[in-house]
Amino acid sequence: MKKSPLFSLGLLILLLTLGLFISTHFGGNPSTVYRFNKNRAFKDVEVQLSFGPRTPGSTAHQQTIEYIAEQTQNAGWQVELHQTQRLGHPITNVIARRPNPGGKQIIIGAHFDSRFYSDQDEDSSQRSQPVPGANDGASGVAVLLELARSLPSNLPVEIWLVFFDAEDQGNISGWDWILGSSAFVEEIPINPAAVVILDMIGDADLNIYLERNSNPQLSGQIWETARELGFEKYFIPQYKYSILDDHTPFLERGFPAVDVIDFDYPYWHTRQDTLDKVSAESLGIVGETIHRWLTTYE
Repeated sequence: MKKSPLFSLGLLILLLTLGLFISTHFGGNPSTVYRFNKNRAFKDVEVQLSFGPRTPGSTAHQQTIEYIAEQTQNAGWQVELHQTQRLGHPITNVIARRPNPGGKQIIIGAHFDSRFYSDQDEDSSQRSQPVPGANDGASGVAVLLELARSLPSNLPVEIWLVFFDAEDQGNISGWDWILGSSAFVEEIPINPAAVVILDMIGDADLNIYLERNSNPQLSGQIWETARELGFEKYFIPQYKYSILDDHTPFLERGFPAVDVIDFDYPYWHTRQDTLDKVSAESLGIVGETIHRWLTTYE
């Protein structure tokens, strides 16, 4: 008996649908099944900038805390606020966790505050104004938020996404650098196998060099992952800077930590750190790299 064309077409559609279901639910590389969405990450940058400069104590700062908590909770993470004080200032770190007793603990962090003063601006009349913080703050937060949405829930590790407060206020009277991460390390019981800090990683002209203070083995893993994905042009395997950042308190406690940062950013601490300097493509390059590294971590 000769099968009709309609029967053959229906059988083909059924087989394709069955194949897609099997691939999605029972096989395949997690990093291809669960894709990092660079456009959603870019939207997260836009949302943060719509609040205004996220300087500590401001309305925009509080709106950012609420937005981070809402987005990570909606993605199924356990969220808590670590509230404390440093130098007389209230500090709020946002912690999103996926508990996995027995699994290695991995912390991915970024700071969400923006700087009070644009003290590196070429125009001296602008130096008393706050930094918009599109790249310096909002980009790292955006990548963490999209990781929260896109990471599979059945990884064999325990992942903490930590959004640090008050990283960027050093050299300002009454303040210091890395207050949020320092408080976190001092007050929260942790034992991470790896800590990865993302800072200024949305630059449209992306150049991420190895940071000299970072753990070499951990850096090597991430830079190799980037190379495997074809991103070696952006993750440059050369040392260039030594940076005080949110990875520093972890290193001081003996935890392996790495700072993934593009410090070749001419708009750092200026009024020009605006949305047009950030690229969804750059967010995707960094996000895909960390996504792949996490989903293949042993």
